[in-house]
Amino acid sequence: MKSLATPIVLALGLLAPGLLAGAAQAQQLGPNAKGPVDIAADELEVQNKQCVSTWRGKAEALQGEARLRADTIKAVFEPKAGASGATGAGACGDLLRMEAHGSVFYVTSKDQRVRGDDAVYEAASDTVTMTGDVVAVQGQNVLRGTRMVFNTQTGEGRMVGGGGGNRPRGVFYPSKKDKPQTEAKK
Repeated sequence: MKSLATPIVLALGLLAPGLLAGAAQAQQLGPNAKGPVDIAADELEVQNKQCVSTWRGKAEALQGEARLRADTIKAVFEPKAGASGATGAGACGDLLRMEAHGSVFYVTSKDQRVRGDDAVYEAASDTVTMTGDVVAVQGQNVLRGTRMVFNTQTGEGRMVGGGGGNRPRGVFYPSKKDKPQTEAKK
């Protein structure tokens, strides 16, 4: 199973020895995101027995150009086998998911960003699911809906509406490629 555990665990190292386990594999918060994940917030709460860390107040996870920002980000790790009730090192393993709540912003590049009310990053499927009033922007193009699922590996996504006439809606601007007049007349 893939994991963001190593970057998160390094940040938690002094505060949460119970979350220091697990060989982490590279995770990608966005397409082509490489390197460590840097998480910061105003406050951090760690629940070693439940393998959960909660980052509150202007919480932000960064990796390359990818950024996940919210009022609260909760990281849920897989409990290690035989570590039931353990409070020491080695109790938690790989990252299962990250949950972002309140004023969520997800940026994958300089010109691609999505905002919503809530988001869930699933490590097993490398997907981010945004819900609520979701607005995706790429350059000048804008797409709105109530739920968007985005694959961080492939960059592919799907937007849906909430029913009751609330359909996905997009406004797309054509590229401004100029064709030479002599070529167009031939």
